[in-house]
This record gives sequence, structure tokens and C-alpha cells, in this order.
Amino acid sequence: MDRFQEMQVFVAVVEAGNFVHATDTVGLSKAAVSRYVAHLEARLGVRLLHRTTRTLSLTEEGEVFYTRCKDLLAELEEYEAEITSRSGRAVGQVRVNAPLTFGNLHLAPLWGEFRAEHPDVSLDVTLSDRVVDLVEEGYDLAVRIARLPSSNLISRKLSATRMVLCASPGYVERFGAPSHPEELADHRVWAYSYFAGGDEWPFEGPDGPVAARIRPVMRTNSGDTCRVGALQGRRIVLQPSFIVGPDLERGDLIELMPAYRSVELGIYALYPSRKHLSPKVRLLIDFLVAAFREPGWPE
Repeated sequence: MDRFQEMQVFVAVVEAGNFVHATDTVGLSKAAVSRYVAHLEARLGVRLLHRTTRTLSLTEEGEVFYTRCKDLLAELEEYEAEITSRSGRAVGQVRVNAPLTFGNLHLAPLWGEFRAEHPDVSLDVTLSDRVVDLVEEGYDLAVRIARLPSSNLISRKLSATRMVLCASPGYVERFGAPSHPEELADHRVWAYSYFAGGDEWPFEGPDGPVAARIRPVMRTNSGDTCRVGALQGRRIVLQPSFIVGPDLERGDLIELMPAYRSVELGIYALYPSRKHLSPKVRLLIDFLVAAFREPGWPE
């Protein structure tokens, strides 16, 4: 049997946690996966895995061998990326992670265009507002929205978005509009759970920076949910312009306290610091940079 195939199957089994789920990763049947692992153990003369009907765990020797296999396979992938980058041919799968709402609104329309330009590249796109570990979770690229990109990763800026304090005209008619950030504590506010400032919303006003302490009546991990609450005329929200920009243009929402502007966030393409960036990832990054040269949302 191919030794590298044995290592790939063994690593897939360990990371999947069982033989059945590993079949999806390596594209082999459960029987074939079992044969590869059994042949590997027989060739090495040691047991690598403790097996029961419900659980699977590494032996001491298995832990050492798993670490070495991961290193070897990663090194092989880097060598292949170097050779492929010299040829300039883009081929293979790119795993992408992006924020949920931004991914649905502004990235989803782009994937078909990219695939049309590069038919030999396949995409595996996961949308989540959770900050994933690109290296540990095996992503090639992540799109993140933040004030500053991660210092542990290489980044290219795609665009920017402004956090806008807004509500519907109906809310203002019923409850009034705050004239200073400190007044937000007395208003009905919906808060986005992953906002970096927590319950302190930052603003820059005529007299400098102001941190407004809020008392949310609801928290949610969905910017879409915040937007709907604002459109229903029940809540004040602080949301990025890429979500509420069109509503502001139509007048369905209005910006509150325009003299006090909240933070601007960068939209970045992030990727692990690797010596050789594969053509498929490089082409996707270049494509996204070009696509967001003119943002698809009003400022």
C-alpha cells in the first residue's frame, strides 16, 4: 500500500473521530479505511488506536505518529504548492470562511463568477460569525470584518464599512431620538452579541470620543435580526452600512445622532502565513479585491 495514503487515512480517522466520518474526507469506503489503518499498524508493529464500539482514541505511539504524519503531510502540501505556483495553474479546492450576513449579501453573488473564470477551482464556503482558527480548522482563506486584521495572519483589505446608529421613522415619532450617546441608556436597544465593544458603543463627536453604555432589551448573534427589529419600529440598532445602507437610502431607517459617528471597520481577506501561496488562493484573493473596489453598499 502507498505509505502517504496510509498516513492520510490515519490522520483523517484521528481528526474525524471514527472510521465512518473519515470516509468523506479520503473518499474511500469504511472497509478500505479500516484496511489502510490495519495495514499501517501491522507494518509498524504497534497499535496506534484504541478501538471500542463507541470510542476511538490514540495510543501513546499513535499520538507521536499522528504529530509526525501531520508535519510530513503539511510539508508535502507546501512543496506541491511551490511547484504548482511556478506553473501558474489554479486547480483544487479552496476552503473559505466568512461572516454570515456579509457572506449571504455580498459574497454569494460572486462565487459563480469566480468559478466561471476558474473552472478547475472548487469552493467550500462556510458562513459563521464565530472567529475560526484558519490553521487548526483547515481554512485557506477567511473574510473578516474588524477594526484591525489579525496580526497572526497575512491580510489584504477588500473594503470598509461604517457602523451606523439607526432606527425607523416610526420609532423616532413614538419614542424620540437621542441627541447624545449618553441618552442611549434610556432607549430600547437591540445589541449584536459579537460586537467587540460589548455594551459600550464607541462614538466620535464634536468634543472627541464618547463611550455610550447601553442596556439592551435583546441580544442576538444576527445582524439581520437587529435590522428587522429596527424596521419594525421597535428598536435602535448599531449595524454596519453593508446591512442597513439600502434601508437608509430608501428612508426606511434614519441615522441617529449624525454628529456622533461610530467606528469604521475594515473588511479583510486573511490567510495563513505560508511561504508559498498557491495560485488558487492567490487568484481568489485578487478576484475579491477587484470585486470590492466599488463597494456594493451606500455609505
